[in-house]
Amino acid sequence: MKMTTERRNRIVEQNLWCVDAIIRQNEPLLRAAHLEYDDVYQELSMRLICAVSQYVPQKGNMRKYICSQLRRELWACTAVNRRYGLHDAPNSLGNAVISLDEMLEMFYECEMAVAL
Repeated sequence: MKMTTERRNRIVEQNLWCVDAIIRQNEPLLRAAHLEYDDVYQELSMRLICAVSQYVPQKGNMRKYICSQLRRELWACTAVNRRYGLHDAPNSLGNAVISLDEMLEMFYECEMAVAL
């Protein structure tokens, strides 16, 4: 039986506290990954909606399923390719990304070296 939009929304609203709980439990991880609370909250909220929509009662307790899905999404938020928008980036990339200002400065230095 397909879940109605109204029922899904009601379940999402009842379980929205799970998003806050997962974020609070993992605050040190968010700080270490330099992730913004609002961004993570939005990503986890979207995953909550998907989890409720895709839930199959035979899989067991809905709240446990929701929390496991939110934890997976939180870990996905900390991935290098998600944080920096670089596809196929190695996990060891860390903070190797530079600002556009630094890149332009390097470009101008190279351009000047070629011109000489």
